[in-house]
Amino acid sequence: MALAAHVIPVLLFLLSCTVDALGRQTVGPTILQVTAPRHLENEFQSFIRRYGKQYAHPDEYAHRLRVFAQNIARAAEHQLLDPTAKHGITPFSDLTEEEFETQFLGLRAGGMEDVRQFANQPPIVSQEEVQSLPKSFDWREKGAVTDVKMQGTCGSCWAFSTTGAIEGANYIATGKLLNLSEQQLIDCDHECDAIEKTACDNGCGGGLMTNAYKYLIKAGGLMEEKDYPYAGKQGQCKFDKNKIAVKVSNFTNIPFNEDQIMGALVKHGPLAVGLNAIFMQTYVGGVSCPLICPKRWLNHGVLLVGYGSHGFSILRLGYKQYWLIKNSWGAKWGENGYYKLCRGHNICGIDSMVSAVAATP
Repeated sequence: MALAAHVIPVLLFLLSCTVDALGRQTVGPTILQVTAPRHLENEFQSFIRRYGKQYAHPDEYAHRLRVFAQNIARAAEHQLLDPTAKHGITPFSDLTEEEFETQFLGLRAGGMEDVRQFANQPPIVSQEEVQSLPKSFDWREKGAVTDVKMQGTCGSCWAFSTTGAIEGANYIATGKLLNLSEQQLIDCDHECDAIEKTACDNGCGGGLMTNAYKYLIKAGGLMEEKDYPYAGKQGQCKFDKNKIAVKVSNFTNIPFNEDQIMGALVKHGPLAVGLNAIFMQTYVGGVSCPLICPKRWLNHGVLLVGYGSHGFSILRLGYKQYWLIKNSWGAKWGENGYYKLCRGHNICGIDSMVSAVAATP
């Protein structure tokens, strides 16, 4: 199948250590070339087998192959802009940017105005406490994080971010790790932002974590996944007060400061975070530290579970500090479902929408 009109080989001379368009690391001066048309369909067939893709009609197959070719080129562009990460083929390489945003994002950043009220709030941890924080920290090692989940083609990232924070808070309060229900939020939560009245939780159409906390406080609590299983689409509300597993007692927005975020993470548990996911569709691994990533365009809700530092990088001249982020796109995406985003520069707006929650059984 000829795709010469859709795939233009790109030759880019790179110095030092880099990564090619398919996520393979190379060393020394190298040429980065987007896959040639005659090899592209073989790559596409491997992609189909790896991720179990199925296309109902030859026209759909041809369309997805064209989109795949465009995403290979886009991954190469991302590699240049984000050299400490690896970008290449992911489960979403057959989706257009618009399809990806509709199906796998879903944060309603209208809540930014609500969050900005807390920009000048008193610090959660003192400077002395900040200085005594561990060099690295991971709530997974403490038993406070459930397995990576998969939201499917539903813009419900906000619900997974919310449940992840509450799962961690409940573990800290009780010592028990429960798998909580995102579907309850998708079906039953229609809470709106206090300031931007049109920013309402709307199932697969998007939502906001702080809205979800407010809903749960009013509703009485959150059910377990086993009692209200995930369907990946919005349906009739089936909330049962008699099966509430965890109650939300309070929540707080974290000040716009990454030291404060570190302190809140260690002190309060995993945190619900909003960020700009523009580089995540092609992310394969490593520490993502894009040269350009707008901080105000927050479109994805995730769970901050830890922080650490990466090995020496010639490209960035030092150890790369990072945030460890649990995503909701399944374990076949990223580093077993996790994303590493560099720490200390508010990259992709990581410190702009962060909240902690308190829970009781």
